[in-house]
Amino acid sequence: MSGTAVLTEEVHGSLKKIKWAWSIASSSSGAVTGAQTSKAYNGVIERFVTIPDASTAPSASYDITVSDQDSTDVLMGAGANRAAAANEQVGYASLGVVANDKLTLKVTNAGSSCAGVAMLYLR
Repeated sequence: MSGTAVLTEEVHGSLKKIKWAWSIASSSSGAVTGAQTSKAYNGVIERFVTIPDASTAPSASYDITVSDQDSTDVLMGAGANRAAAANEQVGYASLGVVANDKLTLKVTNAGSSCAGVAMLYLR
């Protein structure tokens, strides 16, 4: 059994924000899979943010990918080895683009009984 994610999709002018609030139960495999956006997106990824939960943090060096419909990680590997105790962000110079694709979050190596947030900003 995999974890779950609550998805929020917002548009602010030309900026699009996708937020996945994810959690993994104690009986789960340490992964979240299949958390796909309801809309297709276009644009340059400007910023990627991860926020581990303060009381149920994931394991150190957990990994996040955000894949397009071609199964390609649009984070270009920048979601690997995330910190368990600190918020982290990655800027546009290290990120990819999206061309009319729905996006799917995958969290791995996070352990069990943990949670966090991943946010993606596109323009």
